[in-house]
Amino acid sequence: MEGWKAPLSSKNGIKGRDDSGRVGENRMEREEQRVLADRIGELSQHLEKFNLAEYMNLLNNPRRYLMVNFLGGLFRGFGIALGMTLLGALVLWMLQRLVLLNLPLIGDFIADLIRIVLTYL
Repeated sequence: MEGWKAPLSSKNGIKGRDDSGRVGENRMEREEQRVLADRIGELSQHLEKFNLAEYMNLLNNPRRYLMVNFLGGLFRGFGIALGMTLLGALVLWMLQRLVLLNLPLIGDFIADLIRIVLTYL
């Protein structure tokens, strides 16, 4: 058996040992395969986390895509309108409180401003 050599490649693609003693290559390839398998696992987890499959299904269905965007825009519009209404009411309430303090120049200006706003409401 002196002339026997291990095959340089096997079915799984990992190199075996030859006469020059390339055992290190086998370990390096296994380490590279382990690193690649770990990296593929990380990428798979990232894809699941980002819901990429759901997003691709959404893009492939134009009616659903349009409906989701339409409803999103509708609710955003209602939210902006409601928020601005509440913010405006808060500002008017604060201005009315400032008028009650009877500040010299600012009080008259704010009183006129509130009178104009209440006229057009």
